[in-house]
Formats: sequence, C-alpha cells, structure tokens
Amino acid sequence: MDQKSRVAGAETQPLLHVVDGGQRRPAEETLQERERWFTNLLDALPAALYTTDAAGRVTYYNQAAAEIWGRKPVLGETEWCGSWKLYWADGTPLPLDQCPMAVALREDRPIRGMEAIVERPDGTRVPLIPFPTPLHDASGKLVGGVNMLLEISDRKRAEERQSLLVRELHHRVKNTLATVQAIMGSTARHSSTIEEFQQAFVGRIASLSKTHNLLTETTRQTVSFKDLLTTELSAFDDGSKRIKLSGPDIEMSSEIAVPVAMAVHELTTNAVRHGALAELGGSVEVVWSARIEADGSTLEIVWTERGGPPVRTPDREGFGSRLLRHVLSSQIGAQTVLDYDREGLRAQITVPLPQQTLSLL
Repeated sequence: MDQKSRVAGAETQPLLHVVDGGQRRPAEETLQERERWFTNLLDALPAALYTTDAAGRVTYYNQAAAEIWGRKPVLGETEWCGSWKLYWADGTPLPLDQCPMAVALREDRPIRGMEAIVERPDGTRVPLIPFPTPLHDASGKLVGGVNMLLEISDRKRAEERQSLLVRELHHRVKNTLATVQAIMGSTARHSSTIEEFQQAFVGRIASLSKTHNLLTETTRQTVSFKDLLTTELSAFDDGSKRIKLSGPDIEMSSEIAVPVAMAVHELTTNAVRHGALAELGGSVEVVWSARIEADGSTLEIVWTERGGPPVRTPDREGFGSRLLRHVLSSQIGAQTVLDYDREGLRAQITVPLPQQTLSLL
C-alpha cells in the first residue's frame, strides 16, 4: 500500500503467509493490487477525503484535502483532521478536539448539517461542510472514520452577493420614495395650475424611471454618464448636430447617478421650454472631464446653450434651479454655478466622486 495510506510507524502485517520460496500467493497480490487501485482512485477524486483510526489519528488523505488545509498532516500523529485552525461558521474558534470528526468518533455516529471554516497557515480561510462517518469492522467494532470536505466558497460568495443586492434594493427603494416625495412637494409649490403640476411631475418621474432603467440593465450597479446624457437628450437630436456631447467614458454609482440625472433632466426641460432647444437653430453642448487625485475624484460638467431666445435672470427660483443649486449640494456635495448669459444659459457642475465610485472605462 502507498506510504501515505498507512499509519506512520505502525507495523504492517502480511495478509497471507509467504510460501513457495518467497513468492506471494496470487490472492495476496490481487488484494494489494486492488488496494493500490482504490488508493489511486481516491487520490484522483476532486472531493477532499481523509480517514482516521478509532483514536482520531489521520491515516490517509488525498491531494484535494491537502489543498483545502493548505498543509500536509503527519500520518499517525495529526489528530481529527489536517486543519491548522478551525472556526465555526460564525467565525468563533473551533477547537480541533471538538471538530465534527472528533464528535463523530466519540459518539459513534455520522455528523451532518454542520458548517466550519478552515484557516490555512497563510491566513486564508475556506468555508466548508464536513461529512464525518464512523467506520466499523465485520463485528461492528469502531475502527476509524472517513470524512469528506465539501468546499462552499462559491455558495458563500453567492449568498453574500444576494444579501448585498437585497440591501442595495432596500436602499434604492427608500431613496427613490424620498426623491419622489421631494419632487412632488417642490413641484406643487412651484406650479400655479393642476395642468402645470401634472406635466412637470410626470416628466420628472419619467426621468427618474429612465435612470433606474439604466442602472438595472447592468450588474455593476453603476451607469455610464454618457448613456445618462444620451437617454435624456436623444429625443431632441434631429440629426443636425444640435446636441454635442464630449468627454471620457465614466461609470458612476447609483447614489451619484440619480441626482445628477435629475439635474440633467431639469436643464433639458428648461432648454426645451425656454432655452436653446426651444428654437430650431439652438444647440446644447455638454463637455465633461474627470480629475483623479489620491483622496478622490472630481467630475466637471459644463452645459452650454447657444442659439435660443435671449436669456434673462429669472424673477424667482424654480424647482430646476433649486435642484441645481441646493439639492445637489446637500445630497452629493456638488457645486453648481449658473450663468444667465444673454446668448445662452451656461451651467458648471462640480461633482466630488470618492475613488471607489468612479471608473474610467
């Protein structure tokens, strides 16, 4: 039998007596050949397997088990399992003499439904489900145990991702309801008729919906700033290049994208009703750039209108200008400068982006 398959230091007794001038009988040779074949089979399995004697000393392990442990136990000396350290599923320490294999041998019963975490000598941890089962001889006497270790790293990652998505959904729904409430209240305060309120409110909710559609179309929980602009402005691009967009491809997190999208919607609505897009020859140019620094990043957006009716400073602050000046500042720390130039409105928006929320494609 392979050296790894026997207890270190133990004497191996021949299965049959040697006769015929030192030639082993065919039955013995056949048995040992079968043992070698069985050991080779276990070594080739992708499942992690190991065995112990009745006292809990490891007598065999395959390569898959050694890879999970990150080490090779000493046969005949290492007890219960080959792990360097063990933890329960909640991260609390699990003494080796209380591990599932130890319990299975002491209580002479299979252990099922438990989870544990193996810590390798290099500090990495592997979550797994053990299946320790006692072994008995023909008379029913306990002679050892066998354990299969099922690694569940992929399942744990999937569970963590699902939990993250649920928390993200809860957070997004909560923020959306708060945004809808704020839009409704502000729109009502700045509308003189029911028809004006309905038109403004429906448009703003539609803009919010389009942004969320962009966010749900990707698994990255981010949205391209260029896609956000295109979604809002494409309806007014008649092929005459009255809409000009220029800037790098930038991915923004949902927390940043939603208020920025609302700001773009308000600028677009104002341009359609009172600005450059209200005239056939009018145009809108949006130029943006990103400045990446060690402590974070900044998105600079410049919205410029030309060719529309003469611009004058409004008599009162409407929802759009309030959103640009105050809401963006309170929600995401953005700064907005509005220049009511007679030739066309110019808005400069500076959005601070933490490093982890910005991705240049």
